[in-house]
Amino acid sequence: MNTSNRISLGLDFGTESVRALLVDLAGRERGAAVARYRHGQILARLPTGGRALPPQFALQHPGDWLAAAGTAVRRARKAGGVAAAEVVGIGVDFTSCTMLPALADGTPLCLLPRFAKNPYAWPKLWKHHGAQAAADRINAVARERGEDWLARYGGVVGLEWFFPKILETLERAPEVYGATEVWVEGGDWLVWRLVGGEAAELPRSTCQAGYKAMWNRADGYPSRAFFGAVHADFADVVGTRMPGRLLAPGECAGELTPAAARTLGLAAGTPVSAAIIDAHAGVPGAGVAGTDTLVMVLGTSSCHMIQAAEERRIAGIAGVVHGGILPGLYGYETGQAAVGDAFEWLRRLAGERDFRRLNARAAALPAGAQGVAAMDWMNGCRTPLMDGDLGGAFTGLHLHHGPEHLFRALIEASGFGLRWIVELLREGGIPVERLVATGGLPHHAPLVVQIYADVLGSPIRVPGSRQGPALGAAVLGAVAAGRRATGFGTAAAAVRAMTAPAGRGCRVVRPHGANTRIYDGLYAGYRRLAGALAGRDLRR
Repeated sequence: MNTSNRISLGLDFGTESVRALLVDLAGRERGAAVARYRHGQILARLPTGGRALPPQFALQHPGDWLAAAGTAVRRARKAGGVAAAEVVGIGVDFTSCTMLPALADGTPLCLLPRFAKNPYAWPKLWKHHGAQAAADRINAVARERGEDWLARYGGVVGLEWFFPKILETLERAPEVYGATEVWVEGGDWLVWRLVGGEAAELPRSTCQAGYKAMWNRADGYPSRAFFGAVHADFADVVGTRMPGRLLAPGECAGELTPAAARTLGLAAGTPVSAAIIDAHAGVPGAGVAGTDTLVMVLGTSSCHMIQAAEERRIAGIAGVVHGGILPGLYGYETGQAAVGDAFEWLRRLAGERDFRRLNARAAALPAGAQGVAAMDWMNGCRTPLMDGDLGGAFTGLHLHHGPEHLFRALIEASGFGLRWIVELLREGGIPVERLVATGGLPHHAPLVVQIYADVLGSPIRVPGSRQGPALGAAVLGAVAAGRRATGFGTAAAAVRAMTAPAGRGCRVVRPHGANTRIYDGLYAGYRRLAGALAGRDLRR
């Protein structure tokens, strides 16, 4: 089979933009492009006007997703000289839980005139933090009822997840909830728009449902009785407002409709994979198809994932799902809610135009940032506390300290948070033997990876591809295309073949022993500070 003229498209939908990556079946990148969303993150005010949004709100415009995807795909095809007929499969990864209310035909409620100025009718971005009270209610009822499924999520349902965001709308905007015929993840909605079909055929991803909507292959969603105990009007949320079929990433969700083909500039009938969470796509994109390897997808936030042959209930993890990343294995998810976002916040606060000077000055400082310490909970704590209300902090400040001290301390705190996650997994019986870093930060911010390696005392491999999640999505697109089109009999075979060039171009960041010894001592202080801010003893 000639692999050079068979191309898979990966669509990587991020917080600010979508990336289109065209890769042939031997893993050679044939074209790539990025298109920003016209409205970006909607944080201050709706584009339709109205009152200022509360500070915890983070919304998006659904029209941006398809429009930007069409622009990115056309640019990528032009850059690589790729014909539409050469694209044999399409994979989609998407931020999660980014979700929206829609009508049965897929129309987002925010596009209806009567709801255009109601913020609860708009897609809630993954980082939307308006649902804390709803999450608290869901957690309290789950604990009171002794719901067994709660242990799969480390004992806590996060405020960024699917059902807290729905409950928030039910309680704050019942008129929006009443008009909603379909609650859907953004990634599933996008795939639905690509392949068409009635609401009953909506392709829901087991990855998104498993990690963000408490779905389990054996038991399904939590029971009607549970939802009814949360709120009387919530009992039938699954039965009446969540139609569709559940498909694993890599399963074919359908074929590109003529209308979607025109939008993307591709051929109608092209197979489309079920969606995957953007960070999770980084696992196959990093060339990882097996166990014992922690894949760290480092970007705006960070998601750290590992696969294992068995399920273990570990307090503090964000979820464990069978087949949640690749078939046949249990995928464990952990994460940090603010990483690149926190670094960008500090850059703006310091008045720096870009990171270059700040990074150089921070790199010249010794480990420990000359006494400045930080807590990296600038957007709450995901793993292990799952508490979005927690805030960050800096300690040890004196008048001689500058922005570079705060920047280095914040990176070190992020590394300490990662070390806590690694220890949590190991203590729970999940071996972590190897570390891989992918996403944007490992390539744009090498100081971050070096400090992480020093804090962990372990080497970190950085694959050659700068587009890990997009590459992972392309791999899944090839899997969805089927063996006849690609020759790949398994997802693992596709991962090996299509990530081989990135593996050959990888670099290994090794720890500096002297810094590791310093960080061993400072880590205990980080845990003490965490305990003080959280109001409990969190020391080792």
